Amino acid sequence: MPIVLASASPRRAELLRAAGIDFEVIAAHIDETAHPHEAADAYVRRIAEEKGRAVAPRVGDRIVLAADTTVVVDEMMLAKPEDDADATRMLRMLSGRTHEVLTAVSVWHGKQMFTEIERTDVEFAPLSEFEIDWYVATGEPRDKAGAYAIQGYASRFVTRIDGSYSNVVGLPVALVYDILKGLTTL
Repeated sequence: MPIVLASASPRRAELLRAAGIDFEVIAAHIDETAHPHEAADAYVRRIAEEKGRAVAPRVGDRIVLAADTTVVVDEMMLAKPEDDADATRMLRMLSGRTHEVLTAVSVWHGKQMFTEIERTDVEFAPLSEFEIDWYVATGEPRDKAGAYAIQGYASRFVTRIDGSYSNVVGLPVALVYDILKGLTTL
């Protein structure tokens, strides 16, 4: 029986497909607003767990996988940009610096819930205003935490990665597999 992915993210779906994990999508619709002064790890944990909690009662005893990703630089969370100006602001913050990508993975099975957080450091090359303007104009940053897609055009800006590549895309596949392996035979 396929697991349930509580996310409408095409990137998460593609990562699961590439790993050969059978799933169906039932998107969770929750308020993803951060609480004032909420730390990044607490935020991604809360959102992933709320996504799972929203879907789990609708699927019986099936396994539910939920996740949430954010980018952190200078202790500030960079979620999805509100508009092109916001994407430009975020890319300027990331330019020439190392930032952290956090993804909380929450797996629900019956009354059991497991949540873990994966952390990956990503270093960007210094970006010119031309590069930032060009990248924002591609439209790629619009629905991405931190305003970039490492698997897309932004790959040219990444000079170093320390940790899980798939985490930066939106789902740490090895972590997901380890959790699922403990629950069932895949």
